[in-house]
Amino acid sequence: MCSKKPIMRSTGNYWDNLRRLREALDKADAVVIGAGAGLSTAAGFTYTGERFERYFSDFAAKYGFSDMYSGGFYPYPAPEEFWAYWSRYIFINRYLDPPKPVYDGLLRLVRDKDYFVITTNVDHCFQKAGFDKTRLFYTQGDYGLFQCSEPCCQETFDNEDAVRQMVERQRDMRIPSELLPRCPHCGKPLTMNLRADNKFVEDDGWRRAAARYESFLQTRGNGRVLFLELGVGFNTPGIIKYPFWRMTARNKAAVYACINSGQAVCPPELAGQAILLDADIARALQSL
Repeated sequence: MCSKKPIMRSTGNYWDNLRRLREALDKADAVVIGAGAGLSTAAGFTYTGERFERYFSDFAAKYGFSDMYSGGFYPYPAPEEFWAYWSRYIFINRYLDPPKPVYDGLLRLVRDKDYFVITTNVDHCFQKAGFDKTRLFYTQGDYGLFQCSEPCCQETFDNEDAVRQMVERQRDMRIPSELLPRCPHCGKPLTMNLRADNKFVEDDGWRRAAARYESFLQTRGNGRVLFLELGVGFNTPGIIKYPFWRMTARNKAAVYACINSGQAVCPPELAGQAILLDADIARALQSL
C-alpha cells in the first residue's frame, strides 16, 4: 500500500523527464489517462480574469463576485436569475470549444494506443476533441445533462436546446419563467448533473462507463501500463490520484507519470516507477 503523504517531488532535468515520459508512452501496452481541472485550465477554460469579465461582468457588478466558481454558488433571489447565470456558464464551458488545442494534442499522442480516460472534468472536452466515447468515464457528471433535483428517477436529460434558449432569450440577467426546466416525470425543478451531494444521478450511461473502466483496468492491470495523470489536484484525490498510486505500486511493470504545475508529487515508494513533471501541461504535451 502506498503512503498518501506526497513527499517526493519532481526532480531532475525537465527535458530528461520529458524524454523518459516519451519512452514510457512508446513502450506502454496500455495508457490510463487521469485528468483533472488543470488540464482544462491549460486548454484555456479559465474561470477568472478576462474570460470571466467577458461573459459575467453584469453579474460581477451587481453581486460583487469575481470568478465563475463563486457565481455558481451565489444565492440568487429568483430561479429566473439563477438560470440566467447557469445557462451562460454551461454554454461557454460545455458547448464552446476551449481556446487552446490541448485536448487535440493529447489525442494525437494516444490515438494509436490502447487507452482509457477517467476524468473529474465535466466540460466534455475529451469527446469534443474526438476521443472515443466508449473509452471515457466522466465520474463527476456533465454540464450537458440535467437531472431531477429530487431526484425522482435515475435518469438524465440532454440540455443543449434548453440552455441555448435560456442564453438567447435572457434579458437583464433573467430568463423567461416558461423556460425554467422541470422534470418531465414529477414536475420538480431540474438541476445540473454534477456530483455535489448524495442526490447525484448515476444514470445508465454513467454505470456503463464505470463498468468499461473497471474492465479495462482488470484486463490490462499486469502489463506495461502508463498511468498518465494530468492536472489533478488534491480536492478529490481518491478518484484518480490515490488509485493511480496504488495500481502502480502493485504492478512493477507500470509507470506513473504526473504533469502538474506545482503539484507533481508522489509517495517515495514509487521513486523507481514515477516521472514527475512540474510544468505547464500545454507546453509539456506539445513538447512530447
